[in-house]
Amino acid sequence: MTPGSPPIDTRAITLPPELLALTEALARHAHDVWQRQRLADGWRFGPERDDVRRLHPSLVPYEELSEAERQYDRNAALETLKAVIALGYRVVPPDEKAPGRA
Repeated sequence: MTPGSPPIDTRAITLPPELLALTEALARHAHDVWQRQRLADGWRFGPERDDVRRLHPSLVPYEELSEAERQYDRNAALETLKAVIALGYRVVPPDEKAPGRA
């Protein structure tokens, strides 16, 4: 993709149930990575966002986010999975019988 190009068309992609379940784990991971980077950059929790003082109300564990904020992360994860598939890749669930899997 080049700057200003439209996003990947994912409208025709339907994820199977086993991949839909993956979206929650990816949403949580995305929030954790975002939070870790913000904290490393000197941000702290604050009840209201303040870019000058580097305060942000979402610097909390994923479970403490509002449902709307968690849904935002889920949508990003879902669209990322759909884009991967639209680009021709396959996402295959791990073999539950594989050695070392709990």
